[in-house]
Amino acid sequence: MNYRYHSFRHAGVIFQEPEFIDQFLEITSIIDGISETDLIVRHNVYGAIDVERTPMSLSKAINNILKDKFIASGWAEESGIFQDVAYQSDTWRLDFAKEDVSIEVAFNHSSVIAWNLLKPVLASELNHVNKAIQTKIGVLITATEALKRNGGFDGAIGTFEKYLEYLPPLNNVLTVPLFIIGLDAPTTFHIEQLQYAPRKRIGVIVLNP
Repeated sequence: MNYRYHSFRHAGVIFQEPEFIDQFLEITSIIDGISETDLIVRHNVYGAIDVERTPMSLSKAINNILKDKFIASGWAEESGIFQDVAYQSDTWRLDFAKEDVSIEVAFNHSSVIAWNLLKPVLASELNHVNKAIQTKIGVLITATEALKRNGGFDGAIGTFEKYLEYLPPLNNVLTVPLFIIGLDAPTTFHIEQLQYAPRKRIGVIVLNP
């Protein structure tokens, strides 16, 4: 997939250092390696047996492809930030982590943008609650406005552009380097939402002319 990125607190420069370069190349190679054919095939798989199970957007396909690829590359899935049993819910978990790098894949509501930005900070800073993981740099993967429109995403999701708007007011709170990736829309197709049933919409792949 094509993508845009923003380097916060010199994350892009830091990722070129020997300590981080291998993880950075794994992340970018995984994203670069997702073809538009991969997206089409994965999206269509969900409705192959039952059309009603076809997702409205590319969110599920992208999430699951990324999950498969990161796990195959040795990244820990759903890594807890803290050891305390009171903080073991999904709220306190990272999507992926490996050595000094934490990753959040964020296609959720814009109301949790600040929290998604804070989780890699919690994973990297010392805390009064005993830590289960100690990273040094965070990566956040989200959708651009173009992918939101052409990929059938909910209009309320937080996008790459919105995440960048949050950085200035949170500058003093976001104390660790963050590399924010915005996935671009496919060029060969788009998602068209169709009303399949009274309360059910599905996303149909439409090839671009």
